[in-house]
Amino acid sequence: MSETTGTTRTEQDLIGEMTLPADSLYGIETARAKENFAISGRTVHKELILAIVTVKKAAAMANAAIGRLEQDKADAIIAACDSLLQSPETYARAFPTDALQGGAGTSTNMNVNEVIANLALQNLGHHCGEYQYLHPLDDVNMGQSTNDVYPTALRIAAIRLVRTLSDACARLQESLQEKENAYDAIPKLGRTEMMDAVPITLGEEFGAYAQAIARDRWRIYKVEERLRQINLGGTAVGVGNNTTRQYMYQVTDILQDLTGLGLARAEYPMDLTQNCDVFVEVSGLLKSLAVSLIKISTDLRLMGSGPYGGLSEISLKPLQAGSTIMPGKVNPVIPEMVTQAGIHVIANDSAITTCASMGNFELNAFLPLIADALLDSLKVLIRTVDSFRTKCIEPLTANEEGCRKHLDHALILATVVSPYIGYEKASDLARTCGNDREAFKEQIIEQGLLTKEQLHRILHAARLE
Repeated sequence: MSETTGTTRTEQDLIGEMTLPADSLYGIETARAKENFAISGRTVHKELILAIVTVKKAAAMANAAIGRLEQDKADAIIAACDSLLQSPETYARAFPTDALQGGAGTSTNMNVNEVIANLALQNLGHHCGEYQYLHPLDDVNMGQSTNDVYPTALRIAAIRLVRTLSDACARLQESLQEKENAYDAIPKLGRTEMMDAVPITLGEEFGAYAQAIARDRWRIYKVEERLRQINLGGTAVGVGNNTTRQYMYQVTDILQDLTGLGLARAEYPMDLTQNCDVFVEVSGLLKSLAVSLIKISTDLRLMGSGPYGGLSEISLKPLQAGSTIMPGKVNPVIPEMVTQAGIHVIANDSAITTCASMGNFELNAFLPLIADALLDSLKVLIRTVDSFRTKCIEPLTANEEGCRKHLDHALILATVVSPYIGYEKASDLARTCGNDREAFKEQIIEQGLLTKEQLHRILHAARLE
């Protein structure tokens, strides 16, 4: 119920009345949510809002097709949805609900219903709030519930971002493989537990990184399959109250066409209404990528440390001044940023896991935090992976001299020759010769453990000569 006077209008619901600007696209339920949930200072992710709008468009088309919704109302709703989808920035202020909200996402669904209804009313030649002509719930929300609309939209938004992230990982993998090939002939010291181990090449180091990202890319690409099942048509608890079986099949087919995604109606919609384990699974794979990125970033920070007092095996591109007190200092800011982004994603995963475990009976009331954290992780990772690739991996260069200098000691020689002269003898020589590489070689030959030619072949095969 609404009454317009001059520049304002008054809307009424079961709680009471509220006064709104006459041209406000959102209504009383959104206004209440603004007051109740002024918490995080972040609004609902745009990707989720647009996915809900797409669901509303599909619902209007399906309800018109089966004769439940008058065609003029359906056309007005569809046109309103198209306006929102084509110019989302124009209408951004119409969606002010906080990301953290009670009600399992009801406030967000109400917000979208009201905005679409008021745009549709304008399309029909009426004023905002004149819901007697087209109603946010009776018409825009026909045959729907927050409990099937919200998780369906979250799946759509997540699939789109998953695809983008998978592509970003593919590009990062390619960049790492390019470094693998470029640095394949540069020997360096391999390390285990931060201690000198055996010779490897810088290319092999980057090849291992590429393999880790390749696994993350594949896992993220495949997890889309888990997100394709939707419970739309299940309404409140998954059994289809207040709608028809004909609508359930129609709306899924239409939504497939609108999104271009391989969506499928869940065999057991109540399952998807109750359970959020799929989002935990997706988040877990995002966490795996975050762990890989942190590990690689940490290695790069160490390999690039110095330039004079560290390992100095690679050089990272200087991007900004690193100190307000130490002139000339440059910090590894991109690996540091990547590490923080990874930690942020791991924290989001903890929130998603906790929320998913707290669902009760037929619904999880904490889906808004799951949605906020999951979409946040996806968007953070997309930007992080792209930045890591373009600002760190692609421009970094090898320091061949720095790589080789760490190989110039007796301990590494002892590791290489131990299969030929025995572990105990190699250990004794390493302890006796300390860091004197040449003395180590001389002792091997003088003691008749290996000939000069044999030693040369062994060290050459290990890229140490």
